[in-house]
Amino acid sequence: MKITAQEEYGLRILIRIASCKDHDGMSIPQLSETEQLSQHYIAKLTRLLRMAHLIRSTPGNKGGYILARPADEIVIKNVLEALGTPLDKEFTDENGAVMRFCTSSVDCSSRSLWQMIQLTVNNLLERITLMDLVTEKDSKNTIFDMLSPEFLEKR
Repeated sequence: MKITAQEEYGLRILIRIASCKDHDGMSIPQLSETEQLSQHYIAKLTRLLRMAHLIRSTPGNKGGYILARPADEIVIKNVLEALGTPLDKEFTDENGAVMRFCTSSVDCSSRSLWQMIQLTVNNLLERITLMDLVTEKDSKNTIFDMLSPEFLEKR
């Protein structure tokens, strides 16, 4: 699994927008200033997020970007996929079908390990929502709770 700069910065922008208390949202210049990124790059990332129906623009002179739906309905795996390629792309064939685990050689055995790790990461990212990440303190506790055996047994 590789997280690109585009996925990292796009997620950070989405967290900023989710944390914004202004009902008009955050403008590209505001996002550019807070994230220390060029306005051109912010425009590119917000376009991807808008096309994925994760954010929407507010009209007017004071307009900006707001979430398109509640933060607890935005799943992080979907955010990362909107900003880049599917996270499990490395483990699919040319038609997008998931490759089957094999055990006939050392090469297949090691590939199975990476596939299991990828499946575990994907499973976790499917359960984390934007709401879980809005505050760093809460997000750390939420993710640790998700990794605990008690939480895993509940699922």
